[in-house]
Amino acid sequence: MSYCSFCNGREEHDAHRNYHESQYGFPIEDDNELFGRLILEINQAGLSWGTILNKKQNFRKAFDNYSIAKIASYDEIKIQELLTNAGIIRNKLKVRSVVYNAQQIQHFNEDLGSFKNWLDRNHPKSKEEWTILFKKTFKFVGGEIVNEFLMSTGYLKGAHDENCIIFDVVKKTNPKWLEL
Repeated sequence: MSYCSFCNGREEHDAHRNYHESQYGFPIEDDNELFGRLILEINQAGLSWGTILNKKQNFRKAFDNYSIAKIASYDEIKIQELLTNAGIIRNKLKVRSVVYNAQQIQHFNEDLGSFKNWLDRNHPKSKEEWTILFKKTFKFVGGEIVNEFLMSTGYLKGAHDENCIIFDVVKKTNPKWLEL
């Protein structure tokens, strides 16, 4: 079996390999799960992806199962609670950006119905075009965060090498790849 170079030689139960085989590059239909992936990508900035994968369930619990509606309504008390939660990344800018970004999604949900609809309506774009759009819309979303979020959710190619055994699986589950 051949994997992307990043996963070659990793043990079967390695968090990176499990993520690579079952989530990375696969489309996500649920808005809250899409937003959850954005939360993880924002929090990865400056840290290893392994750190985030190891805290993934802590993030889910701390951020109310990634409920956009709940996160958009977080008040200062909830934000301070998150900033003292040792199970997640306690960075004020990252936590506040997550709340702001949920509020932004709530705004365009009124017009388009969902975060996924917003992404689909703007697809396809180049990485540079996506980055400009994300920076206009959200906080704490630089080029690398945008790139990884979009690759990990199937809106940009690059999640898997063409010789990776997962490449064809993702390609079959993601018709958007044909548009890239």
